[in-house]
Amino acid sequence: MAFEDPTVPKRPWEQRLHEAGSRVEEDLRRFVAYLNDEIVPDVRRNGSEALRSAAAELNRLAQRMDDRTAKTPPPPPPPGEPKF
Repeated sequence: MAFEDPTVPKRPWEQRLHEAGSRVEEDLRRFVAYLNDEIVPDVRRNGSEALRSAAAELNRLAQRMDDRTAKTPPPPPPPGEPKF
């Protein structure tokens, strides 16, 4: 059983839930403001550079896949399958 301070008046659970909801709403407002003020402008400034870097990495990966495919012979057909 949790310790209850006798000097603090007891409030119904609905009031506590309402206060918690209010705190969550305020935290969410601050978080959205932070995203809009700090994160979004930075992403807009550096987003195209990040996309170009990702595209270059994907291009290198595709080239390695092509190189590996060209080096390995195709697998033999399964047994019992007619050859053309």
